Amino acid sequence: MSGGVDSSVAAARVAATGLHAFGITLAMWRGGRDAVRDRGCCSIDSVDDARRVATLLALPHYVWNLEEDFERHVVRDFEDGYAQGITPNPCVRCNQRIKFGVLLERARAAGATHLVTGHYARTGRRGALVTLHRARDPRRDQAYVLHRLDQRQLLSAVFPLGGDESKAGVRAEAAELGLGTAAKPESQDLCFVDTDIKAELRLRLAGRFASGDITDTGGTVLGGHEGLPFFTVGQRAGLGIPPSNPDAAPRYVIELVPERNTVVVGPREALRRSTVDASSCQWVAGSPPSGATPCEAQLRAHGAPHPGRIEASNDHGDVRVRFDTPVDQAAPGQSLVLYRGDEILGGGLIRRAV
Repeated sequence: MSGGVDSSVAAARVAATGLHAFGITLAMWRGGRDAVRDRGCCSIDSVDDARRVATLLALPHYVWNLEEDFERHVVRDFEDGYAQGITPNPCVRCNQRIKFGVLLERARAAGATHLVTGHYARTGRRGALVTLHRARDPRRDQAYVLHRLDQRQLLSAVFPLGGDESKAGVRAEAAELGLGTAAKPESQDLCFVDTDIKAELRLRLAGRFASGDITDTGGTVLGGHEGLPFFTVGQRAGLGIPPSNPDAAPRYVIELVPERNTVVVGPREALRRSTVDASSCQWVAGSPPSGATPCEAQLRAHGAPHPGRIEASNDHGDVRVRFDTPVDQAAPGQSLVLYRGDEILGGGLIRRAV
């Protein structure tokens, strides 16, 4: 129970079944105790909101401190990724290692058999296999950030909101139940970022980045940058270089080259890639599909699916996807998530795109 409306309604639906249940709120980062209201899931106000909802629903409520686990599994991965010139997705890591990792194991030790969350996603069954699917409302879908859950984790996962048609309906249900979180604003994605992302990276990565050159795709130096962590593939704003002439086409970050500490920029068409290689793949079924497999691939949490096919995969976690139409947002470090219709097959970390 994060103290938001989604987990509040999920808890209310569980309470209505009469099943024995208890609510857990996580304290996951040290800044949370001093955070302002509604900034994230770990502030004092969020804990109080969750506790009030649990009390109204007659559920026991506990606050579990997972600061060290969160720092080790999520924050350090975030810092190391940006320091290496890639763009990590902390929410994917948090769901795999913290919410359905450390939290699930502790909940089991406390007697729980299932973990209910307010994620907008759905599970299904195909024989003995648990399947993972997009939410019914594509605008709210969060299955992307759950794609690394394995069969054991999915067997214990319950997503009561995955079949809802809209967030407005969830808020209306919360209001009807008298939950104080009914009108609570959305929290930001990165709960441990105190200010804007660039300021956070300057603070966290002090001494781990250096200034370098910005070049065009031909190697001509156009300007300088203060550090690779402040750029990501596909970025257009904030490049810090003047246009060559008033009518020049916009420039985008095409590539980050850590070995040369260089940011390469160019026109949007230079971003387009037909093939993406990913590593560290996790397959929902436990093993990769065999042979060439048609799929849709998503390269951002809220991006559009792109049709293509899995050309190669192996048991070492590598996969290659070729797209029917070139894509232009393949940032190393981001998650490449593969679908068949609304079902997630699996996904991995983008390594390179050509």
